[in-house]
Amino acid sequence: MSGKAFASQADLEEKQVTFDELGEGLYAYTAEGDPNTGIIVGDDGVMVIDTQATPVMAQGVIDRIREVTDKPIKYVVLSHYHAVRVLGASAYGAEHIIASRDTYDLIVERGQQDYDSEVGRFPRLFQSVETVPGLTWPTLVFEKSLTLFMGKREVQILQLGRGHTKGDTVVWLPKEKVMFAGDLVEYGATPYTGDAYLQDWPQTLANLRALGPEKLVPGRGAALKTAKECEDGIAGTQAFLTQMYQSVAQGVADGQELKDIYRETFAKLEPDFGKWVIFEHCMPFDVTRAYDEASGIKDPRIWTAERDQEMWRALEQD
Repeated sequence: MSGKAFASQADLEEKQVTFDELGEGLYAYTAEGDPNTGIIVGDDGVMVIDTQATPVMAQGVIDRIREVTDKPIKYVVLSHYHAVRVLGASAYGAEHIIASRDTYDLIVERGQQDYDSEVGRFPRLFQSVETVPGLTWPTLVFEKSLTLFMGKREVQILQLGRGHTKGDTVVWLPKEKVMFAGDLVEYGATPYTGDAYLQDWPQTLANLRALGPEKLVPGRGAALKTAKECEDGIAGTQAFLTQMYQSVAQGVADGQELKDIYRETFAKLEPDFGKWVIFEHCMPFDVTRAYDEASGIKDPRIWTAERDQEMWRALEQD
């Protein structure tokens, strides 16, 4: 593992965007494992779920929206607080930016550090970062659930439990059985767990599964268009999380050093998950958080650009 570029700094290849229609007025903007965006067209306006990382990148979403509707973009929903998901929000000119209270609290606590950290990790995902006007602040904050009626279309914005962060939010259309899951579910992409609650996440996925989605937009990866594909996405995410955490927790119980646990866990997971997008990027962050949680550190520590680099050097050097 020596000589590996930090995080995803060497990832420079542009991805092909797909704009899938999941139902009348329901769309998934996906890009070969890069962060996804969801779109809901209601009777009187549009909702965007996750914004892309910069206003310039958000324009790509807006261009696709304008191909299918001229209705105003009224709502932006933040599935959680990570910079790559939220910093493009200003481009949409939405009336409301909606987030859970826990997500709002995370922005207050660590929004700027997260911004600095993520731009350093994955510069390709922050095209024209100089166009970001600052942190994205919600205008409408909810506790646990919020239901909107976009004309006749019912949209439920739900906090089903902690997982990828403490503030994870899904957007659920009960009539259409379509779920926009944010990074609680990934498909062919490695879950990032650096800010996660790994022991809670499987139950949160069970809560999501219980709603019975028949179509699902994951945080990364292709849109899932059948109930079986939805289950494959949920189950695959759960398998990665469970195997990764169990491996790390066993190492902690055995008194092993973090670096040794990392190498063992990487080797255990690589056969099944090594071909997933951003596997090598995520694993050092994932194992570090799992090590903390298994060691009794309940809440994720704040990642700074400096901590990122120190961790990477400690785990990736020979």
